[in-house]
Amino acid sequence: MGWSEIENAKGVAVITGGASGVGLAAGELLAKRGFDILLADRDAAALEQAAGQIAALTAKVDTAVTDVSDPAAMNALADQAFEMGGVAVLMNNAGIGIGSSAWAEPEAWRKTFDVNFFGVVNGVQAFVPRMVEANRPACVINTGSKQGITTPPGNPAYNASKAAVKVLTEQLAHELREAGAPIDAHLFVPGFTYTGMIAAHFSEKPDGAWTSEECVEYLFGAVADGVFYVLCPDNMVTEEIDAKRVIWAAQDVAERRPALSRWHPDWKEKFSAFEGK
Repeated sequence: MGWSEIENAKGVAVITGGASGVGLAAGELLAKRGFDILLADRDAAALEQAAGQIAALTAKVDTAVTDVSDPAAMNALADQAFEMGGVAVLMNNAGIGIGSSAWAEPEAWRKTFDVNFFGVVNGVQAFVPRMVEANRPACVINTGSKQGITTPPGNPAYNASKAAVKVLTEQLAHELREAGAPIDAHLFVPGFTYTGMIAAHFSEKPDGAWTSEECVEYLFGAVADGVFYVLCPDNMVTEEIDAKRVIWAAQDVAERRPALSRWHPDWKEKFSAFEGK
């Protein structure tokens, strides 16, 4: 089973965090390809505006004001989606980024995990059993982060939540394969992308960032190729650099280096040489 079968079968694409940024861009792309769209977000006004943008592209678009951290809300979203038709794409994309410290700000940790990790868990558990039962070509796309793979210092709660999404999605892919379900799972790992989260710090798109549309085009190109780990490059970081950074992070464990050696003063020059700078 692959993307071509999903695209041929069409159906409903459900996108959380769908009112703006990457979620909205994904909704627009899939609408152009003939999917019906269900956008979920906490922001009712933004949802209404997003639906208006997509309405011109598809015969069916619906919205749901949804708190992904609430299992009951995600079950209600699944009910709404399956009333629209067969679910072909589930994109668990909603996320937040707030400051945190390893030994402080416990509420930031809880809030971040409730949305970034348990929001994905809730989406998987509300939708996937019904998708498996339906036995139609489909895919689940969970939005992770490079910060969940190379875990740079600065926001441990965010990094840990996205690392947990990576593990969940890997396990989901394995379980779907073992079950013989015609459903693929993909870990979507955006690069530096100009979304609302980034716009809070930059009034205009930085030259190094991709647009949400560029990121989503790359995502579905990789999904069509059957790629599980979809690490998006951007205007500053190439696919080759991404690969080297992932390898270096893994070698910290295998070679028993200091934690986060890429940012350790004793290893800074060695990492730069490895990366090729």
